[in-house]
Amino acid sequence: MFFNSEHMRVILLAGLLLTAAGSYAQTYMPSAERITRTVSYLASDKLKGRGTAEKGGEKASKYVAKKFATLGLEPGFNGKYYQPFTFTRGKHVDVPSRNVIGFLDNGAPYTIIIGAHYDHLGRAGLFDGKYPIGEIHNGADDNASGVAGLLELARYYTENGTQEDFNFMFIAFGGEELGLQGSKYYVKHPVDSLDNIHFMLNMDMIGRYNPERGVGIGGYGSAEEWPAIFKDVKGDGVKFFTDAAGKGGSDHHSFYVAGVPVLFFHTGGHDDYHKPTDDIAKLKAREEAGILGIAIQLINNAMKEKKLTYKGEEEKK
Repeated sequence: MFFNSEHMRVILLAGLLLTAAGSYAQTYMPSAERITRTVSYLASDKLKGRGTAEKGGEKASKYVAKKFATLGLEPGFNGKYYQPFTFTRGKHVDVPSRNVIGFLDNGAPYTIIIGAHYDHLGRAGLFDGKYPIGEIHNGADDNASGVAGLLELARYYTENGTQEDFNFMFIAFGGEELGLQGSKYYVKHPVDSLDNIHFMLNMDMIGRYNPERGVGIGGYGSAEEWPAIFKDVKGDGVKFFTDAAGKGGSDHHSFYVAGVPVLFFHTGGHDDYHKPTDDIAKLKAREEAGILGIAIQLINNAMKEKKLTYKGEEEKK
């Protein structure tokens, strides 16, 4: 077949467009490289463990707000990214903290909340000797890994070129390590009615994947539709198991007890939990990207439902 110069120009242009389209699509999937960069910053000694009411914690919240702005998320609280609050814990009164909230407005009636807590133990000053005071607890897994996941999902849903049938609210919670303070405050002072939440997905410690265990996904029993939504979901190089419980020791708990369906991603405990040794070198970023791929499948399947039906815990007989 003979091709003249015009035919060749069209063919070359089409090839370039296909190549660009392929690159475009790949850009917005969860990236192990970006995850590593995010965790490397948040878990650096510069932030000194991101302690609540410490400069490092404030820097972490500013970092998240800046990322939200870069991604084009609207400020989610009264025209600002920060939802400030104070709390009392034991002898510590009026401790300041803040949630960081970014909103993706798709003009939909219902909203999906995706959350992770940005705080960690810092230098342990608010824990009254429970942890070594003065030592930096960097918290690479707990929960810089979850914040990295939060930002990757924010990137995916702001830049995938599709207007979804649900709004998205991305929340980085403060004060989690001191008793789920940020999420407790949010459910008492929500930006929008809790009745308008489709579900809440929480990520806490998703950076230490153990292939023998897999990633646990809690909240499987919190909505009638979850079993159908999970059907045919597969991990790319990672496996998962489900847990019915909606309650637990992280921010999803606050939403669940307030009547909101939840999912909770967690790769399990380890010897570095709440120790100064929870550092970036032990992060498994490639596997975390795979875990986020599972989360995307579940979110997309859940968006096929009009509104999830909340299920509370059944009484044990």
